[in-house]
Amino acid sequence: MTNSQPRRWARPALAAVTVAAAALIPLATAAPALAQPVETAAAEHVIAASPGDGTAAGAVEWYKSKSGSTAYEGLCEKAAENAWGTTGVWPSAIAHWEGAIRAGKAHKGSTNAPKGAFVYWNTSQFGHVGIADGSGGFYSSSVGGAIGHGGSLSYFGNYLGWSDPQVPA
Repeated sequence: MTNSQPRRWARPALAAVTVAAAALIPLATAAPALAQPVETAAAEHVIAASPGDGTAAGAVEWYKSKSGSTAYEGLCEKAAENAWGTTGVWPSAIAHWEGAIRAGKAHKGSTNAPKGAFVYWNTSQFGHVGIADGSGGFYSSSVGGAIGHGGSLSYFGNYLGWSDPQVPA
């Protein structure tokens, strides 16, 4: 692989899928389904991102495919995890944020969240989480009472920051 070729990420069961990273997961539960770097030939066929496939594009696509749904109202953490292809990792958005802080993956107060990053607000004892669109906005539940897109991270009050959608080191 030369420096001009991109690094490809793949899950063991989905070697042909380019995968950016897995959800931020506590170390104790970080095992088998997490993304691992692999070297690939330049001519390898790469399948396009699909909802919940473990890529930033897939996470955004997951939210877009559920736009208008009220099925995740009160379940923002579940929605954010499902968008990345995981579930049951964190009990709440605030617990997820606190885990990101402990892991050194939190970017407190920063509004420069890359596409697919988790974005957090201190809206209640459980907080709120969504996925950054990479352009200053986000996708989440509770946007007008359903899954939707907010054009600014100030849509909800008390913005906390964002975290990398990666496993802590």
